[in-house]
Amino acid sequence: MKSLSQFKDILDPIDRTSEILFGLLMSMTILGTLSIANAGQQDVRMVLLSVLGCNLAWGLVDGVMYLVRTLTTRAHHIHLAKNVQQADKLKGQQLLKEALSEELAPLVGDDEVESMRQRLLSTKVNALKTLRADDYVAALLIFLLVSLTTIPLALPFIFIADLSLAMQIYRLIALGMLFGCGVAFARYAGHAHPLRVGIVMAVLGSILTVVIMALGG
Repeated sequence: MKSLSQFKDILDPIDRTSEILFGLLMSMTILGTLSIANAGQQDVRMVLLSVLGCNLAWGLVDGVMYLVRTLTTRAHHIHLAKNVQQADKLKGQQLLKEALSEELAPLVGDDEVESMRQRLLSTKVNALKTLRADDYVAALLIFLLVSLTTIPLALPFIFIADLSLAMQIYRLIALGMLFGCGVAFARYAGHAHPLRVGIVMAVLGSILTVVIMALGG
């Protein structure tokens, strides 16, 4: 059975934070359409259901697309491995060099490339799996991250009858979550001032929400 730390490693911090941010922006976009002056309890209920339904749908889409992306990437790597195994030494090295990222390529010399090629020659490519159990767990986590982001934002409308007060608290929660996403991004990147990045993310997220609403999103 996997430990909590192993589950955390299934998605890297950028993926986890990005999915939370995605669900957060979608929720804010729909909740932002509520009119304090005209909305009744039925309107609030309909909006909350819309937020939940939208995030459930997009969480499902995002999870499935993660599997599609992972499957495509792994299939590409297996195809590359087969080509390297079937090629001569110089062609195999060239294929591996071309597969390296722009950031990594200058750091890898011919000896390292040849070492990779030799290890690849001894690998049973047909035994490699395109999708593993961890990939399905990651897709489920993506679905949950997008979907469950709705809950903190919806709580004020569930427990507070005064819509004006509920809207104010919802906005504070949303800003707090945006701030938290910004801090998480900054810490992962090793930024010297994560709190500043959190503030920038809160402002940027609010602006994006307004823009999305203006464009009819």
